[in-house]
Amino acid sequence: MNVIFLSPSYPPEMNEYVRGLAEVGASVIGVGDSHVSMLPPKTKRHLSHYLQASKLFDEEALIEQVVSWAKGRTIDRLECLWEPLMITAAKIREKLGIPGMSVHTVIGFRDKSIMKDRVKAAGLRVPYAFRCKTNIEIEAAVEKVGYPVIIKPIDGAGSADTYRLDQASQLAKTLLLIQHVQEVSVEEFIDGREFTYDTVCVNGQPRYENVAEYLPRPLIARSNEWISPVIITVKDLKQAHITPGIDLGRGVLKALNMGDGFTHMEWYLTPKGEVVFGEIACRPGGAHLVDQMNYTSDIDLFREWARSVCWKDVQIKNPRKYNASIIFKRAMGNGTIQAINGLQKFMHDYGNVVCVENLLRPGQRRRDWKQTLLSDGFMILRHENWEITKAISEKFAVDVQLLAR
Repeated sequence: MNVIFLSPSYPPEMNEYVRGLAEVGASVIGVGDSHVSMLPPKTKRHLSHYLQASKLFDEEALIEQVVSWAKGRTIDRLECLWEPLMITAAKIREKLGIPGMSVHTVIGFRDKSIMKDRVKAAGLRVPYAFRCKTNIEIEAAVEKVGYPVIIKPIDGAGSADTYRLDQASQLAKTLLLIQHVQEVSVEEFIDGREFTYDTVCVNGQPRYENVAEYLPRPLIARSNEWISPVIITVKDLKQAHITPGIDLGRGVLKALNMGDGFTHMEWYLTPKGEVVFGEIACRPGGAHLVDQMNYTSDIDLFREWARSVCWKDVQIKNPRKYNASIIFKRAMGNGTIQAINGLQKFMHDYGNVVCVENLLRPGQRRRDWKQTLLSDGFMILRHENWEITKAISEKFAVDVQLLAR
C-alpha cells in the first residue's frame, strides 16, 4: 500500500497521521515544501520517500509535479487532512485515477453554500443563508435574513473571519473587517447549545462516532479574550438530547456522499429541542480534538483513521469510558509570561484526572489569542461523570492564571 500524504509535517499534528499510516502497513510518500533535512524526526522516521514541492500552494504546479513523479509508480491512495490543500488532493487523485473522494464531493465539504444546499436538499434543517461576493449583496442578504445574523467565509475553517451582527450599526465595520474575504455566507443566527459530531467513516458509514460540546460557543470565545474556552466530549451518546444530533450527522454524511476517513461537524440544539446543521469538513477537528477523543476511550484514532483509508476497516473495541475536556488558557497582559498562579494547587487537588498539562512557562512569549485557539496553552482532563468534568474544567479556567507583561 503506497500512500502519498500532502503536507506531512504541518500543521504539527500531521506527523501523527503519518505515523498511523506507517503502523497499518503503508509506505508513506510525503509531499511538502520544506527541505527533507527540515522535517521533524518523528515525521521523517515514518516516511518511505519525500518529494519536496517547488510551490505547495500553486495548485497547477503542485498537481503537475506530483503526477509527473507518480508516473510509472504504483500509488494506491493520496491523502490530505489540511483544509487548504484538500481540493488539490482530490484533483490529483482524479488525475492519477486512484480511489478517494472526488473534487465534486470534496467541494461539498469545503464550500459552505454548496454544502448547505446539498444538506437542505436531503430534507435536513440548515440555517437560512445567502451566498455573497459584494457589499451590496451582503447588505441585501442581511435585510432578508434579519438580525441577529452571522457572516462567515464560504471556504473558511473554524470561526475565523466570522461575525455576529445584532443591529444595523455593526454592518459597516464588519464589511471593513471582511474586505479581504472573497465570498461569504450570510446566515440566520441559530440560538442554542453548540456541539460537534465527529466520525471515522468507511464507505460513508460511521465506524466511530463522537460528540463534544463547546463551552461557550466558539464565536463567543473568539470575541472575548478573558474567556478560557472549554470543549468536552460526551461519554454517553445515548442521551435524549444527543441522539437527534447524531441522526442529523448521519443524514449529512449521506447527503454529501462521504467516503473514507475523518469528518468533523458542528450542530446546534435550540431551546425548543430542534437540531440544526452548522457545517462539516471531511477532516478531523483541530485543537487537539482527536487527542480528546483518544482519551475518551483509550484508543488511537490516528491509526484507526489510517486503517479506514488504507484497508477500509476500523478496529475500535474499547467503550467510551470518560468525558474528556480540553481547556485553553489566555494570559492576562501582553508580552512575556511572568508567572502562573494557581496551577500547583489545582494539580494537588485534581492531578489524578489530568491527562495533559501544556501551558506556556515564564520566559516564553504569549501567543496571539485571535490567531490560535491553543492560545497560551491548554490542559486535557477526564472523568466518568459529565457534571464533575465540567465543574473541574471551570475551576481550572477560573483559578489558574497566566500573567504576562
